[in-house]
Amino acid sequence: MALSIRSARQLRRMRQRDLAVAVGISVRELMEFERGLTFPSKNLLYRISDYLNMDAEQLLVAQNELCKNPLTGEGYVTACPENITKISRKRQPDLTKKPVLDLFCGVGGFSFGFEMCELFEVVAGIDILSDRLQTFSYNHETANAYGQDIRTISTEVLETENPRPFVIIGGSPCQGFSSIRPFRNIERNDPRNNLVEEFCRIVHDLQPEWLVFENVVGLLTYHNRQNLQAIIQTFEEIGYRTSYKVLNAAYYGLPQRRERLIIIGNKRGKPYKWTEPTHWCEHRSMAGKQECVLKPPEKLFAKDLKTAVTINEAIHDLPQVEAGKHAVVYRDDINPTEYEIFIRNGAQQLKLHEATAHSPRMLEIIRQAGTNIYALPEGTVTSGFSSCYSRLNGNEPSVTLTVNFVHPASNRCIHPYQDRGLTPREGARLQGFFDTFEFIGTRSQIVKQIGNAVPPLLGSIIAQGILESD
Repeated sequence: MALSIRSARQLRRMRQRDLAVAVGISVRELMEFERGLTFPSKNLLYRISDYLNMDAEQLLVAQNELCKNPLTGEGYVTACPENITKISRKRQPDLTKKPVLDLFCGVGGFSFGFEMCELFEVVAGIDILSDRLQTFSYNHETANAYGQDIRTISTEVLETENPRPFVIIGGSPCQGFSSIRPFRNIERNDPRNNLVEEFCRIVHDLQPEWLVFENVVGLLTYHNRQNLQAIIQTFEEIGYRTSYKVLNAAYYGLPQRRERLIIIGNKRGKPYKWTEPTHWCEHRSMAGKQECVLKPPEKLFAKDLKTAVTINEAIHDLPQVEAGKHAVVYRDDINPTEYEIFIRNGAQQLKLHEATAHSPRMLEIIRQAGTNIYALPEGTVTSGFSSCYSRLNGNEPSVTLTVNFVHPASNRCIHPYQDRGLTPREGARLQGFFDTFEFIGTRSQIVKQIGNAVPPLLGSIIAQGILESD
């Protein structure tokens, strides 16, 4: 597959500024080229291809394809919609269940996990990306879906149009963590507000019994822990007793080693009872040996725990497909595993099991791929991180999926035995989405939806903990 300017630059670990200076353009111009918003002149295209040491015709093909489906941006600033939209709920919420409000909801994987506990029901979600919001709305029939910048939404609207939330969940993007102010200085529609402060504003105004804030593990040490401490201090300033842990989804039955930092607060001062791991696997946490990492005991003392679900146990009922091909029928010559039966959720037709059409050169690289980039014969590729062009181990949970899990050049995402990257369905399986969960959008959008999601299983584990702690 031909590489675009952005892909080629990132593969060479090159900063935008360096490439822009080298070819004599501004960073802004380069950003527009990389998103497919504008097209470089022929002379400029040749300068860029020459500097990146790649074939100009291949770059031309890749940029043409990109311009057909430009990247409008998924950062909070670049993705903010011009118009406010709302997708109304399809049916009224069950008032006997505990209402959930999902901020920065994406496709709603995290809140879908709450609904798996059955005593919770999602009543509203907020996100700025229309494809995410459509997927969220389709799979959460009792929820109003608000498509707008969270900084512009009125809590009066949320309170009037929805039941008061029992729990507010969400994980804001990281912008502004370093500028969190005391809550008494936060006002609605203040342009200085960052996204964490908006989460706090809505919690403060709607007063849920519980709040759940999830984010990347790196927040633990970012700015020498000052950001984490500021967030916790703000939650406590608005009246919530909090605790936090690093959870690894593989320790709870997900076939993926995916870690998230979870902060949970209760407005009545009730302590949260963290669910102990149910599964065991080898894993070195990104948080190191900090006490907040919730992990199973050492293998010698973990006899009562199940072995972590492996990739093979999660996808072996899916038929073999070649690069560029797809399949719509499950295998009938094998017995599905316990996880596969669970994740199918009664689905009769196989969807999204479509493999990326790799170029002949990429296929040759894939055929020679091993556990890391160094397994390739010397000179096969000229750059890339150690996990690039690498094959997954089917007898273990997968590594953390990225938004590019169908492209082997970006991360370890080559199928354990077949010569191709993962299909969207395989990615969804490793993320813990039911086969009956519907994703709305183009294939590239769906891949990002899957890769960006918080696994429903984590939502389910946390929801169960709230029920036991309340």
